[in-house]
Amino acid sequence: MSLSFEGRVVLVTGAGGGLGREYALAFAERGASVIVNDLGADTKGGGKSSAAADKVVEEIRAKGGKAVANYDSVEDGEKLIQTALDAFGRIGVILRDRSFARTSDLDWDLIQRVHLRGSFLVTRAAWNHMKNQKFGRIIMTASAAGIYGNFGQANYSAAKLGLLGLANTLAIEGRKYNIHCNTIAPVAGSRLTETVMPPDLVASLKPEYVAPLVLWLCHEQCQENGGLFEVLRQKHILRWERTQGYIVRQKNQSMKPEAIRDHWEKICDFTDATKPANTKAVGQKLPPTTFSFNHTQCILYALGVGMSTKDPDHLRFLYEGHPDFGCLPTFGVIPSQAAMMGGGLSSVPGLNIDFTQVLHGEQYLELYKPLPTSEIMLPAVNTYSGNELVCYNQFSVFVVGAGGFGGKRSSEKAKPPVPPPKRSPDAVVIDSTTRDQAALYRLSGDWNPLHIDPSFAAMGGFKAPILHGLCSFGFAARHVLKQFADNDPSRFKAIKVRFVKPVMPGQSLQTEMWKEGNRVHIQCKVKETDAVVLAGAYVDLHGTSGASPENLSQGGGLQSELVFAEIGRRIKDAGSELVKKVNAVFGWEITKDGKKAAQWTIDLKSGSGSLHKGPYSGKVDVTMTVSDEDFMEVVQGKLNPQKAFFSGKLKVRGNIMLSQKLEVILKDYAKL
Repeated sequence: MSLSFEGRVVLVTGAGGGLGREYALAFAERGASVIVNDLGADTKGGGKSSAAADKVVEEIRAKGGKAVANYDSVEDGEKLIQTALDAFGRIGVILRDRSFARTSDLDWDLIQRVHLRGSFLVTRAAWNHMKNQKFGRIIMTASAAGIYGNFGQANYSAAKLGLLGLANTLAIEGRKYNIHCNTIAPVAGSRLTETVMPPDLVASLKPEYVAPLVLWLCHEQCQENGGLFEVLRQKHILRWERTQGYIVRQKNQSMKPEAIRDHWEKICDFTDATKPANTKAVGQKLPPTTFSFNHTQCILYALGVGMSTKDPDHLRFLYEGHPDFGCLPTFGVIPSQAAMMGGGLSSVPGLNIDFTQVLHGEQYLELYKPLPTSEIMLPAVNTYSGNELVCYNQFSVFVVGAGGFGGKRSSEKAKPPVPPPKRSPDAVVIDSTTRDQAALYRLSGDWNPLHIDPSFAAMGGFKAPILHGLCSFGFAARHVLKQFADNDPSRFKAIKVRFVKPVMPGQSLQTEMWKEGNRVHIQCKVKETDAVVLAGAYVDLHGTSGASPENLSQGGGLQSELVFAEIGRRIKDAGSELVKKVNAVFGWEITKDGKKAAQWTIDLKSGSGSLHKGPYSGKVDVTMTVSDEDFMEVVQGKLNPQKAFFSGKLKVRGNIMLSQKLEVILKDYAKL
């Protein structure tokens, strides 16, 4: 079907001859109402005449078309647009084409005024009219001299390349109003080129070779925006290229010109060059991606988020032969992240992410069924096992210093963070990361050098490589899973977190938890600095039909949780030393309102020591029963243990003399 411009109003500047005349005739032939603008100046920009514009208007009308003439300078942009409004009531398309022959270097201001400022004035006068009618097409006419330079044409080249910059910005600002702006750099025979080109070349470069591209770019069906087209007999679109470059800055070293010199070949190597663009990133869909894995990756992920064979409860996630072997629910982020970081984000036009500037803002994961231990396929962030939807991931990623992608700064589809209740947490777990935690976690698929390479981390402004936010995310999730879901992955429904500050490998993570119905609010801190690293976070659990009173009472709202969490951390840090000094197993029964609320066992007899919560199957040397409140009084030094024993507040069974060795663990009250 042929392209029609019925009902469209087109303003063509410089339409008295050459390319402008060809555009005007072509648009009119296809039904457009045309404003034929031409000042009637000579090839040097001097003089003024209405003859050129009038002649083209007569040609159009003689063929049954609609056209009016305008003789104003482009510096009177408002007058040009008013002619369109007076004659036809609207303005939809602007074509800027007015070239000057070679001028003196002293004539800079004239060239800038007519080419660059004139384009600005005409477009500004039409802009609001285009916005209001939600349609506009603008063509800026640049030149090969502006793109490549040309001897003796510094003023002309600067103005023409300036038009490209103006057009690119208008393309961005006009996109949401359906206003598209493109730039052409035509080479055509005209009265302006016949003095600088051989006659046979002028004859071969006819204006009618340029007009078809211009008409297409101006049609409502064409969605091209921000393009630069070089127009000869062939039509070419030009784009920028960027080399992969070289990271010159190194850790604890200043940048020197010698480093630039030594790596210059690499800096200038266009092999595997990237192609930056201002294409709209918002709303882009990632290509379908296949992610295959087996039990090895599940186990590797569990190790990466701090699970250990020291804890018998962890074995079901670390041993494929365990009768209840399963995948940690938060492994659901790995397939989607593999797609995002493995080319998904870089495939989005115009994004061109510098990964030293990438910060993970928020993460939401929802599971529709327990994760399998192999074979997942991921289109976008919906994860399937075969044809069955398994989980959904929603990423929020910030790129420092980037922007201009279009669209809103927020989305109603985003899962919002939720602040925790304003009361003491119901449970607290403290877990130490290792110096190698980031090196281990990255094996699950996040290969960003920010987490392993000191020089790369320095470029991002960090003193050393930082821990992955999703590693802290995994730590916090498994704390909730153990504390409130008996390590049952099928109970896990969804998790949402907001990443606030980075964690350094080797620091301890303190997860504070508030249970309200089937939602567990969480806040995660670095214990050493008290800095919040995960905020507004929560885990949604599936309810259970037959939860026992014993399980429900384990740890809910007990102050002693904090103390035992710290004891656990101390055992991890100095367990072997404590085992040598103590050589005993201590059992604790914590009561609340006269009923047993929690049970703990401190094993400082075997291995490197350990802390167990809940029923203990091994042999205990001494067991102490005390209320939550009195326990806190004792560990804070406010209540003497002997007085508590003789008053009946502290009950002891077994080898009572061993209880004296607890001072090794409970000393340093302030930290407890």
